Amino acid sequence: MQGNEAVAEAAVKAGIKFYAAYPITPASEIMHVMAKKKDIKFVHAEDEIAAVMMAIGASISDGKSMTSTSGPGFSLMQESIGMATMTETPLVIVNVQRVGPSTGMPTLPSQGDVLQSAYGSHGDRYPIVFYPNSVSEMYKYTIESFNAAEENQGPVILLSDGFLGHLYETVELDKIDYKVKDRKGKKFGTGNRHYTGLISKNGIPMTKDTKVYREWIKKVKERTEKIAKNYAFYEYLENEKSNTLLIAYGITSRVILPLKEKYSIFRPIRMFPVLEKELKKISEKYKKIIVIEMNDGQYKKEIERVLKREIESIPILGGSIHLSEIKDKLK
Repeated sequence: MQGNEAVAEAAVKAGIKFYAAYPITPASEIMHVMAKKKDIKFVHAEDEIAAVMMAIGASISDGKSMTSTSGPGFSLMQESIGMATMTETPLVIVNVQRVGPSTGMPTLPSQGDVLQSAYGSHGDRYPIVFYPNSVSEMYKYTIESFNAAEENQGPVILLSDGFLGHLYETVELDKIDYKVKDRKGKKFGTGNRHYTGLISKNGIPMTKDTKVYREWIKKVKERTEKIAKNYAFYEYLENEKSNTLLIAYGITSRVILPLKEKYSIFRPIRMFPVLEKELKKISEKYKKIIVIEMNDGQYKKEIERVLKREIESIPILGGSIHLSEIKDKLK
């Protein structure tokens, strides 16, 4: 199974009812598979803005929904992701990353949208972001993305990249551990909810009342912090002989796996909220921490912020990644 195919099959297993997207490499195979599914509603949208807004509307009308894209389309979706946050609408957005900015290198992989996944939309928001590193994990964490979206009543970002999306691996689906969580909250048409993106209370816009906004943002933040604890996914490969910790995620963590013979490796799967508690405890053992990623040090900045210490960076740029290059930079 291909990584992109795993996403589509997992979405069906998670109970998706609606999917809309605009074709874009290297994410298009998700759309190809979803178009063939008979038990969901599918729309080939005119662009990514329309796709994500359709997905939001479908979710509001009581159905699990998803859209998928790559970097340029993800940029276009940011305002709508903010709306899904404000309206507390469960939604899964899959971003199969490629080199940017703009159209960049259309078929070559990258990890350049990491910070955008957390901070792209204007205003304060607290998204849950996952980044698997295998085809079987693409399947598992697509389902977990739907679960987290339902629990947290908001958008969840599932990051991938051109390598993972197009990677073929043998997958034993019946051996993947997961649990599907049902739709949470009142059905559309019952109760009184406000869906325009304006701050409101009991369905009534309260755009001049700072107290209402502060109460709302506090509620959303605390809810995310609480629910994210249920999704504290990571992998830690300890080498007791090493005083250096390598941090990598997604496909990069696969490439550096042979280095576990010399270094310890920490792989965050839940990228945001950052795994602060786990990182702080593990990092105490190491004199040096190096983040290896296919961008110019985006997650390295997050690790420095959390640990409040200097972190080294090995940026891998240009849509290709080689273990020999990483070894040279580690010398």
